[in-house]
Amino acid sequence: MTGSPLLLQLVVIIATARACGLLLRYLGQPPVIGEMAAGLVLGPIVFGALWPEAHAALFAPDSLSALSALSTLGLVLFMFIVGVELRAPDGVGAQARAAGWIGVLSVLLPIGLGVAISPVLHPVLAPAGIGFWPFALFMAAAMSITAFPIMARILKERGMTHTRLGRLSLSAAAVADALAWVLLALVVALIGSGDGMAGFLRTAAGLLAICAVVFGLLRPACAWLLRRHAEDGRPAGAVLATLMIGLFACAYATQWLHLHPVFGAFLFGACLPRDDRLLRALVERLEHVAVVVLMPIFFALAGLSTTGDAFVGAGLGALGLILAAAVIGKVAGGAAGARLAGLGWRDSGAVGALMNARGLMELIVIKVGLDAGVINAQAFTMLLAMALLTTVMTGPLLTLFAGQGTAQAHPGAGPATPG
Repeated sequence: MTGSPLLLQLVVIIATARACGLLLRYLGQPPVIGEMAAGLVLGPIVFGALWPEAHAALFAPDSLSALSALSTLGLVLFMFIVGVELRAPDGVGAQARAAGWIGVLSVLLPIGLGVAISPVLHPVLAPAGIGFWPFALFMAAAMSITAFPIMARILKERGMTHTRLGRLSLSAAAVADALAWVLLALVVALIGSGDGMAGFLRTAAGLLAICAVVFGLLRPACAWLLRRHAEDGRPAGAVLATLMIGLFACAYATQWLHLHPVFGAFLFGACLPRDDRLLRALVERLEHVAVVVLMPIFFALAGLSTTGDAFVGAGLGALGLILAAAVIGKVAGGAAGARLAGLGWRDSGAVGALMNARGLMELIVIKVGLDAGVINAQAFTMLLAMALLTTVMTGPLLTLFAGQGTAQAHPGAGPATPG
């Protein structure tokens, strides 16, 4: 292959992602599941096994640096949008308390099960030199993730966004993801600091300092900027450029701390005003490019990190253990929280099914873990399969518990959470 293969790589990656996305849409699943699966198709498990020479030529290791940079850019933009669209539980009364119960229990039970299965998994799925507790805590974080964007899309497609069940599930997912990302940040800090507990404490202190700057200084500054120069919620070129500078600065700050840039991107998005007009404007200008062009590159690079050895022999047993812990932890934890919040059994089961959706958020988490050296390629492959399977089963489980779910919107509901 002569010249730079980047453009040909982009043609193959985006075309495969769109084809797989359309196929999954036809099968009644969120298209992002097909786009995630496209990474597996382009990796050594399918493309590399069927046409090894073509695969080796197209995705030669020395040609992946440009793809890696574009992938990081896509992740940063996507996590920025996720931070912007994240909403705290509505109200200060029963709704917030109910969302808190669901969010906390749908994190605590998966955390407990993730730690419980780690003694079996650590000897085979942890890289050399990684101690038990960093590995176990990462598995706990990986089990506890809920895909807020995927959940929003599923609810929107079923006309359930404005129902009590839908709004409660979205609020609980915001609580759960906030807790899970805090745990993940601490795990990555523990590994990335490189200096034991003292290094971990320095990294954790740096993360707290970044949070203080973001929410103490940047939040009011951005609110003033948008109120003064973007009254209609649609930032013009200069204001948008200023927001991008803040975004990339925060992403670099967490990367400098030996964390992943997605943490800084998420924090900066979360500090912006909760304005649906601003969210729509940012989605129009940024999310489509990130999702259509850049995120498929991330899926492809993730697929290149997989290995077919993960599903050989005892690997199937390990996958079954991971899948059981993930599903039981989320469905039972979410349902238990919903019952404590006063929902009926069927609605509680529906909430648990929704909390079990992991999708793209899980893929980001496990890629962070792989990059940090907490898990090996076999563990990454198994967790990717878990992310796909738990998200695919969300729709059927929701139908089982709640029917086709097109209940009338709650009279007091606000605007739909963007999907």
